[in-house]
Amino acid sequence: MSKYGLPRSEVPSAFDQDATSYDRLVGANPGYHDHLAKSAERLRLPGLGDGLVLLDIGCGTGASTAALLAAAPHAQIIAADASSEMLEVARSKKWPSNVTFVHSRVEDLAANGVDGPFDAILAAYLIRNVADPDKELASLLSLLKPGSSIAFHEYSVRDSLRTRAVWTSVCWAIIIPLGYVVTRDITLYKHLWRSVASFDGVKAFSRRMQRAGFTSLDTETMTGWQNGVAHTFLGARPNG
Repeated sequence: MSKYGLPRSEVPSAFDQDATSYDRLVGANPGYHDHLAKSAERLRLPGLGDGLVLLDIGCGTGASTAALLAAAPHAQIIAADASSEMLEVARSKKWPSNVTFVHSRVEDLAANGVDGPFDAILAAYLIRNVADPDKELASLLSLLKPGSSIAFHEYSVRDSLRTRAVWTSVCWAIIIPLGYVVTRDITLYKHLWRSVASFDGVKAFSRRMQRAGFTSLDTETMTGWQNGVAHTFLGARPNG
């Protein structure tokens, strides 16, 4: 494993290995579900989602899907993930008929029948786990309807010594030891630590979004220990 974490081609299999214990682990993270809900709410989807078609890319075991569904209960939601085992856990839960799950990497969405256009996209903990972030940002932009918004829910700590220290402390004091207790393996959780530590700072990722063509850029953080650590990065596809 490099300082950037796992090779990105190996990330889905790492999530496969820990899929059955993943909900228990994230459930121990204060604010995890509330913060996903906040990112979904920040999309400001109108009318409970009536008539909207939404994409939840990198849905994992469905926590982000549930957040999007709460924000827009009447929308059609397509939720996709590269990990077949995480997706199996998601599918095992109770969902209304307007939620559909698709096994696909973000790189292969079109090949798996996910081609939009979408009224909004939620991408949680996704973009630092792809091999070519710039390419995938451009791809996600193309999936949006003109004027529609995307929310990237992501950890970003490189702009601040304090948040880097908080992130490393939480990983080595809680996340990695707890991952070992539950799974007897720390591969995924060391990847989490390293992939976040090496990911863009807030300003750098905002500039990356701008280079990809997103407009109406905005960034908002979370509460609790994740203040300054977890963020919603908002952007839109330009009209016209």
